[in-house]
Amino acid sequence: METRTGRPPRLSRAQIAATARELIETHGVQALTMRRLATELGATPMAVYHHVRNKDELLLLVLDEAAAGMQRPELPGDPGERLVIAARAMHDSLAQVPWIVEVLTSDDLLSPAALWYPETMIEAAMAGGLGLDEAVHAYRKIWYYTVGEILVHASAARRRTVNADKTFRERIFENVDAAQFPRLAEAGDRWAELTAMDTYESGLRALVGGLLPTR
Repeated sequence: METRTGRPPRLSRAQIAATARELIETHGVQALTMRRLATELGATPMAVYHHVRNKDELLLLVLDEAAAGMQRPELPGDPGERLVIAARAMHDSLAQVPWIVEVLTSDDLLSPAALWYPETMIEAAMAGGLGLDEAVHAYRKIWYYTVGEILVHASAARRRTVNADKTFRERIFENVDAAQFPRLAEAGDRWAELTAMDTYESGLRALVGGLLPTR
C-alpha cells in the first residue's frame, strides 16, 4: 500500500472506509489505528476524527461497508433447507473477508446491515419446530461452527503463504507411530489434504439435522 502525500481537499466516509479496509486486509486488524489511517490518507488525525469519533466507530463503518455487499440468496420453503442456505450464504460471504470474523469475535461490534442472517436463521429454526429460546441457541451453535471453520482455514492459508515448506504438524502426522496411533498413521501423508477439504456444508447439514426436531 502506498502512503499518500498531501492532504486531500475533503475526506469522505466512503474514502475513509475503503482505506481502513485496505489497511486491515494488508496488515491485519491490529494495524488499524487512527494515526496510521490518517497517514495512509495523507491527512491529519483530526481530519479523520471529524468523520469517526474513535476506532470502534471506524470499525463499524468498515463493517457496514462490507455487510452491504454480503449476499442474500433466495430461500426455499422448507425450514431446514432455509436454515442451511442462509448459513451457507453467511459463511461464504465471511470466508472472503475473514478479518471481519476476528472483529466480531474480539469486539462487541455488529453491523445492523448483517442482521438479516440471524433473523432469517432464527425464523427458520422456529418454523422448523423450535421455540424462540431454542431457535436463538440453534443459531448460536451454527455461528460458533461457522466462525471456527472460517478462522481455522484462514489461519492455515496464512501459514501456507508465509511458509511453503511442510508444517510441523504435517511432519508429525507423516511420521506418527502406527502401533500407537493406527488410524492417524493410516491418514498419515494425506492429513493435510484431508483437513484442507471444504466440509462445511456436510457438517452444517448434520448440525441442522440434529438441532431441528424430527417430524
